[in-house]
Amino acid sequence: MSQPDPVLGFSAQADVQDALAHWHRWLVSEKAVSPHTLSAYTGDVAEFLKFLTGYHGRPPSMNDLGGLKATDFRAWLAARAGDGLIAASRARALAAVRNLFRWLDRSGRLHNAAIGTLSTPKAKRPVPRPLTERDAATLLDTAGNEPDAPWIGRRDRALFTLLYGCGLRISEALDLPRRNAPLDDTLRVLGKGRKERMVPVLPAVNEAVRAYLDACPFDPGPDGPLFLGARGKRLQPAIAQRQMQHLRHLMGLPETATPHALRHSFATHLLAGGGDLRAIQDLLGHASLSTTQRYTDVEAEQLLAVYNGAHPRARKRD
Repeated sequence: MSQPDPVLGFSAQADVQDALAHWHRWLVSEKAVSPHTLSAYTGDVAEFLKFLTGYHGRPPSMNDLGGLKATDFRAWLAARAGDGLIAASRARALAAVRNLFRWLDRSGRLHNAAIGTLSTPKAKRPVPRPLTERDAATLLDTAGNEPDAPWIGRRDRALFTLLYGCGLRISEALDLPRRNAPLDDTLRVLGKGRKERMVPVLPAVNEAVRAYLDACPFDPGPDGPLFLGARGKRLQPAIAQRQMQHLRHLMGLPETATPHALRHSFATHLLAGGGDLRAIQDLLGHASLSTTQRYTDVEAEQLLAVYNGAHPRARKRD
């Protein structure tokens, strides 16, 4: 008899519950996935098993999972599309289920070759929207203007200068301890999947961070967070997002001007300046070169915009 599964939150066969509990622990302890990824994978697998429960009229057992055919998996993907799930979300759901089945195979619990025959739903990734070099420079200058609390202005300028100058994700910057403040020529960054990378640090980043530390009224110690909120606690991403929103309203920038857009700007401006694509991949911490290649689309798009605005045969005639 099936019981509510503690991971998925609905009824599942006992052998499936046991396997899911071990898979969940593996994701946390060995793969060290982020809480967001863990939640997404768990939710996608839950929807997959819910579909199978309705598809077969009972909660699936391990034998049922091992006996699934490619048509069964395709029926699930078709049902998710019918629910309104876009291609990118269906691709993520398939990645989650594939992850589970790969783990089941490696752990000797079951083997199902059918899932390996499926094609990933194609999703066109949006082209990154970087700031122009001029807007990026103006934004960093404007970020330092905080009339009520000058040290907060210096903090924002240091944070945004770090994102733009080193290409960090906002989470990577906010996770830095004070002992690893970027005051030298290089910075060790702990990125996705707990992978470390070394990035060079510009003098402008050194100066902005040093000015912030000199002005900050709190000292959390070397193991405390580098970037602090108004009350001396770790700065939260939502606060950084709100500060950027305030700045883009002041400057009349579009909504795409976010803290992550500074990372996009770092990569795009390096590429436009002749940077090597593989070197930029290493600096960004991308696992796949194809992710970094999106920035070539930005450069091509910008070049086409210049062409359409300047070439006499491209301009609209009155």
